[in-house]
Amino acid sequence: MHRHLCFLILTTAISLAQGTQSATPPNIIYIVADDLGYSELGCYGQKIIKTPHIDRLAEEGMRFTQHYSGQAVCAPARCALLTGMHMGHAWIRDNGSVKERVKDEEAWKWRGQTPLPDEAVTFAEVLKKQNYATAAYGKWGLGYEGSTGDPLKQGFDDFGGFLCQEHAHNHYPRFLWKSGQQVAMPGNDRTLYGESYSQDYFIDWSKEFIRKNQSGPFFLYLPVAIPHLSIQVPESSLAAYENAVPEADYLHKGYLQHPKPRAGYAAMISHLDQGVGEIMALLKDLNLDQNTIVFFSSDNGPTFDRLGGSDSDFFESAGPFRGRKGELLEGGIRVPLIARWPGKIAANTTSDHISAFWDLLPTLADLAGTAPPEGIDGLSFLPTLLGKDGQRQHEYLYWEFIAYGGQQAVRMGDWKGLRRDIKTSQALTTELYNLAQDPGETINLAETHPDVVARIESIMTTARHPSDLFPFPEIRTPKE
Repeated sequence: MHRHLCFLILTTAISLAQGTQSATPPNIIYIVADDLGYSELGCYGQKIIKTPHIDRLAEEGMRFTQHYSGQAVCAPARCALLTGMHMGHAWIRDNGSVKERVKDEEAWKWRGQTPLPDEAVTFAEVLKKQNYATAAYGKWGLGYEGSTGDPLKQGFDDFGGFLCQEHAHNHYPRFLWKSGQQVAMPGNDRTLYGESYSQDYFIDWSKEFIRKNQSGPFFLYLPVAIPHLSIQVPESSLAAYENAVPEADYLHKGYLQHPKPRAGYAAMISHLDQGVGEIMALLKDLNLDQNTIVFFSSDNGPTFDRLGGSDSDFFESAGPFRGRKGELLEGGIRVPLIARWPGKIAANTTSDHISAFWDLLPTLADLAGTAPPEGIDGLSFLPTLLGKDGQRQHEYLYWEFIAYGGQQAVRMGDWKGLRRDIKTSQALTTELYNLAQDPGETINLAETHPDVVARIESIMTTARHPSDLFPFPEIRTPKE
């Protein structure tokens, strides 16, 4: 009788412990593509490019239709993602770089992007407090080696890949960074082809990390460099598209010239999809599938049409949205988001919850059973993922961008306010669109809804803190 009572107490305690997030926190994998358009996945309407493994994530999980990047270009988008801050408060708001004079020479060399400062708290640092093993493999873009923005100083136990995003413009590099050291890539000479494809290293390092930390919990951040230009892909993946798509001339040089740019671009995305499939297969082989939540997204919209051989019009990469990378139009900042967690996230579901990159940090904190840093802009969307009540909603989402003429944008419910050409306009003009009725942002309603415009313009003033690194132009009035 005594033995039975002890067993009952023990099993009850175990059951209660397993029912809490803090007792059995899930493994977390966040995969983010580079310049992948909203509609470049089959599950988001793509008709030409094949992405069966990523589509399966959506079939087995939740697909978001109103998710946004933190910015319209690489480095600041990653800053918003890692730190939970939107562009009015973020440390990094543009693709700024640091250069220094080369010793004994009169030349300059690029070190990399402006580093995150010491005081920035990343999602990796938050998860480390909950004893997560952490790693990042892919493109970093938030600080060069040894700087305060080095990923090994921002909460990651290991990093492998490109520290500088300009280095990532060639997928067959001479070297990659791994664990704080430069690792030579055999058979590569920064030409169109090579023997060591960087994407394959990211996947292999990720699988090695998962195997090593399968006892958990672990956090894998996988910011791949596909499909950012240059168009480069192994012949094995190119073969499926060589005769399947009509080709066009290579236009807008500036990147390595691929002889079959449309086929090459499609093959790059399918090659990424293959890597996602390898990771998912490993999770099942190691019996980690049920306790691992996997996210898939993109850092911003598709690249400018025909730049470097890309053809966003041909692939309808931005779907129904206007704009491209570098623009605060929907096509530049609305991105796919898929989340899969068997038994926790309902399969084959779609959410129209309005969310953004800065929401990921508090969501991960909730998953790990800890509190996010104070003062961030993000709101956890874990209730949406789990189908629970209590989901908090943003009053607004805010972006600013000093490049590409200077831009500001606010999403407030169905309304979208947009300012462009701030640097050159004699007076700031706010465009207004109703995204529920006009997702392509083609009908400017500013004249008929002055009250909404006034509210959005107020947010454009109050939602930001000045930045010495990324100064934003003062509001100008019309010349008399």
